[in-house]
Amino acid sequence: MREILPALNRWYRAGSPFGLATVVSVSRSAPRDPGAAMAVGPGDEVVGSVSGGCVEGAVFELAREVVASGEARVETFGYSDEDAFAVGLTCGGEISLLVRRVTPGEDPSFGAVAESVAAGRAVTVATVLAGPAPLGAVRAVWPDEAAGSLGSPGLDAAVTADARGELAQGATVRRHYGRHGERREDEVTVFLQSFAPPPRMLVFGAIDYAAAVARVGDFLGYRVTVCDARPVFATPKRFPAGVEVVVDWPHRYLRGTTTDARTVICVLTHDPKFDVPLLEEALRRPAAYIGAMGSRRTHDDRTKRLVEAGVRPDELSRLRSPVGLDLGARTPEEVAVSVAAEIVALRWGGTGAPLTLTDGEIHPRGLGPPGAGTPEAVRGGVWVAPPEGVPGGVPAAPPEGAPARSPGAAATGTPTGRGAAAP
Repeated sequence: MREILPALNRWYRAGSPFGLATVVSVSRSAPRDPGAAMAVGPGDEVVGSVSGGCVEGAVFELAREVVASGEARVETFGYSDEDAFAVGLTCGGEISLLVRRVTPGEDPSFGAVAESVAAGRAVTVATVLAGPAPLGAVRAVWPDEAAGSLGSPGLDAAVTADARGELAQGATVRRHYGRHGERREDEVTVFLQSFAPPPRMLVFGAIDYAAAVARVGDFLGYRVTVCDARPVFATPKRFPAGVEVVVDWPHRYLRGTTTDARTVICVLTHDPKFDVPLLEEALRRPAAYIGAMGSRRTHDDRTKRLVEAGVRPDELSRLRSPVGLDLGARTPEEVAVSVAAEIVALRWGGTGAPLTLTDGEIHPRGLGPPGAGTPEAVRGGVWVAPPEGVPGGVPAAPPEGAPARSPGAAATGTPTGRGAAAP
């Protein structure tokens, strides 16, 4: 829902009620995750999507009905044969939606939530889905305050505690309670949608590749910082609006800033006097992804220098180098797509293989949460299990159909000199 909040806030500030449909549960190969939203506002303006096109027409009419009646509803859409006239998901999945009316003045926390998300302040929105508590009742929870009620002080207190526990990672979950907040009961179902501040992308090396990576990072929702020790290159005019540009030695800047389990670090400096001290620092701190640009020769030399500097094998195993997936990338923009593809694959547990060569669900559930990484990877077209000690553990077997090799083994049958290696 984050991407449509600016439009919703515009309607809210104008005093216009609107219908808000939110995906609250999914099963099988549903096209959107819980938290995806679609809204119908004044003049039948539509923003967002809940299914990628399968049921949007029905949801549009449902949202209009809810705006007219003021009564929240939960609706489920399941499989429908693509040749049938019935509304449904041709992908074979199932989604449940909560559709409610948001009325300025009657839902005072909504504006505060929208402003918090825009400002990068963490907030969780708790909404009643079922039970004796009012359907669609909302409580907004921040780290140090809360607003709105779900029907009883006990339920409010229990939900507030759980909501704050989800803030750090921006998790979206369902919880069950007794009517007064009792644990291990299921009288009341509450949907918790957390909006953590955008994850950080730190790009080191203010070169043309960095500008392209920064643009893609911004597009993917990261808060991007570009750092370079050379002021002639580290100028804001060379980068997209909204990207922070810092003039400092990369390792010194990283040492003084904050990273967490969702942070992405892209080292594009391609110079050992920058790379080695920077990667020494990066590989010893929390991060979802650490990638370094360079040719195979550069990678081998850099690895040797890092080992000589005392970087342990388990720390070194976190490094993605050469950075990116093997797309045959040449231009800075193509390299940026390669880097982004690897980040997305790591984030969601993707293999990086062409979908036409795979089978099974396209969007399997239960893979690594955003920012937590994944225990599986593809390097040079070959699946690799991470070494012992890497967060996530070592899976028992590679994905079906993917050849396996142990970490550090030589890849065979793959082109050399491709991917995101700088000239």
